[in-house]
Amino acid sequence: MSELVESIRARYLETLEGIASAAKRAGRDPASVKLVVVTKAQPLEVTRAAIEAGAKILGENYPEEGVMKIQALHEFSAVEWHMIGHVQSRKAQQVAFNFNFLHSLDGLKLAKRLDRFCGDARRILPVLLEFNLGGEQSKGGWPASDETRWQELLTEISEIIALPNLKVRGLMTMPPLGETPEFSRPFFQKLKRLQEYFSVQFPQVDFSELSMGTSFDYEAAVEEGATFVRVGTALVGSREYKTEVV
Repeated sequence: MSELVESIRARYLETLEGIASAAKRAGRDPASVKLVVVTKAQPLEVTRAAIEAGAKILGENYPEEGVMKIQALHEFSAVEWHMIGHVQSRKAQQVAFNFNFLHSLDGLKLAKRLDRFCGDARRILPVLLEFNLGGEQSKGGWPASDETRWQELLTEISEIIALPNLKVRGLMTMPPLGETPEFSRPFFQKLKRLQEYFSVQFPQVDFSELSMGTSFDYEAAVEEGATFVRVGTALVGSREYKTEVV
C-alpha cells in the first residue's frame, strides 16, 4: 500500500469514526450514514488512491472531469459515482449516462432533460432535490429560506416526481459558510423540517435521504439527520480549484 493510500485510509477511518460517534449521540444507527468522498478537482492518482483506501462513493462537481475519471477507473466497478455540483442543462446527458446518483437537482428544466436522456439510456437516475436555505444569491437550489412559502414549491416538485426516469430520494443543501459547525446546525434542522413537510405532501415518495455536511461540519449534520455527508478536504487534502468551461 502506497504512502498516499495509507494516509487517505487513516483519515477515512477517522472520519467514519466521527460519523459513528455523531450518529450514536443522536440515537441513530451509524450504518444509516453514507460517506461521500469528494474528489472534485483532484488528480486521477489521488482519486485512485481514495478508492484503494476504501472509499465506496466518490463525489464529483464537474461532469467532464467525472466522466474522465469514471472511464479511467472503470475496473473499480463497485464504486458509486455521485454528481454533487451544479449541472448545466447542456451537461445533462453526461450525468444521465454516467453517474449513479445526482445530489444537486435544482430545477424543472434540468429534470426534464435528465429524464429524457435517462429514457434514451434506459436507466433510472436516483436524485436529490437541492434547496437554498440561506438565501444566498451564489448558491443553487430552489429558494426555501422562508418556511411560510414552502407551499409555492409544490407544483414544480410534483412535476419532477411524475417524471418516469428520475427517482426522487430526498433533499440536499449547502448552508452558508460560518466560522463554527454550530453555525450550520439551524440550516440542517430546516432541511429536516422540509423533508418532513414534503413527506406529508407527497406520501407516495420516499424522501428518506438527506445530503448535508462537509469536512467542516459533518458531525453536526449527522446529529441532525444526514444520510449522506460530503467530505473532501479532510480526507484527500486541498484541491486545485478550477472554473468549469462554459
